[in-house]
Amino acid sequence: MNISTLKWLRILLIAVIAAFIAAGIYAAYQRSKNVPIIFAPKDVLETVWINYKKSYVDPASGRTVDPSRGGVTTSEGESYTMLRAVWLDDHQTFDASWKWTQANLEFKNGHLFSWLYGRRPDGTYGILTAQNGQNSASDADTDIAVALLFAFARWRDPSYLAAAKSTIADIWSNEVIIVQGKPYLAADNVEKNFTGGIVVNPSYLAPYAYRMFATVDPGHDWNGLVDTSYSVLKQSIDLPLDKKKSVDLPPDWVEVSRTDGSVHPPARSGPQGSLDTNYGFDALRVPWRLYLDWQWYHDARAYTLLSGMKYLQSFWEHAGLLNETYAHDGSVVPPSGESPAMYGGTIGTMMIMSPSDAKAMYDHKLIALYTPDYDAWVQPLSYYDDNWAWFGIALYNGLLPNLWATVTG
Repeated sequence: MNISTLKWLRILLIAVIAAFIAAGIYAAYQRSKNVPIIFAPKDVLETVWINYKKSYVDPASGRTVDPSRGGVTTSEGESYTMLRAVWLDDHQTFDASWKWTQANLEFKNGHLFSWLYGRRPDGTYGILTAQNGQNSASDADTDIAVALLFAFARWRDPSYLAAAKSTIADIWSNEVIIVQGKPYLAADNVEKNFTGGIVVNPSYLAPYAYRMFATVDPGHDWNGLVDTSYSVLKQSIDLPLDKKKSVDLPPDWVEVSRTDGSVHPPARSGPQGSLDTNYGFDALRVPWRLYLDWQWYHDARAYTLLSGMKYLQSFWEHAGLLNETYAHDGSVVPPSGESPAMYGGTIGTMMIMSPSDAKAMYDHKLIALYTPDYDAWVQPLSYYDDNWAWFGIALYNGLLPNLWATVTG
């Protein structure tokens, strides 16, 4: 290497170092002035995805692990990994997650998925039947089927489409209950065996998914399930349920009458204990799912429900934050701090009601979770918060395309 080349290499190295220093100084200045730093959202999503895989996806097996719960795996967790992977075109991670899910969670006599897997009392790993882990969870089954449809749309492997069709057929056969000729989605596959009210989790209801399912399973009334889902959502938001009043928040749980489809507060316990009507851990997903149906299919009912959740907007404008759990009457459920998941889900309603509030929430409660200094979250997020912060950032930036539309037009 001659002297001239060495000279230019030194100049280039100095220029690169200067650029990094300047970027760091600018970022520090922005922070000192409390000015939100502008990032390329897609780059943020890809970077935190890489970190998520390091923290929560076992590289040897593809299993998604929740360390905060003793290293368990849920069908929900696998569905989130599959969705994030297909949206980010991460074929390798998608396949690893899907193959592990098929081998370890898929029913032996069908195509739904056991909801809970982990270390059993005898030290072996498998389905945690002592916690009813052998039952399905209809949200995860739905999200897995959507992820498989998206995978077929993106990578054109017909095995994904075949698997999606099998799961979709079993959702209808095992998790949909007919009331007066109309289909309703139950929380799991065992509700069909009970009498009394049907346990329903409103955050499991995904009208956009049923529209996709109708295109590959025209023999079942999936569009009817769209309609009953909106009916259940509207009733569960409007009715006081177990409180004296409602402030138009979707609840975590309800029961649907097997006689007439009317909605009531839950009277039975679920796999994880008593069921409540709070707007919290589960229900925060309702605005996100509704916004997708509005964005992808323009159903006015989604817009109406989202624009009616004014209590959240009022609370945000008054307090500058949202608590992680609210009772159905709007009172804060203690102890209740803040959670990234709440912002990631709730931003869907803010985007409809007030773009300025949505921007403030995004700037100060979602993208503020990320730092370019480390290309990571400022503080490590739990499995659930990591997913829902990611989903919220992606939703706000329009980075959750309906990949199935590339197949159906």
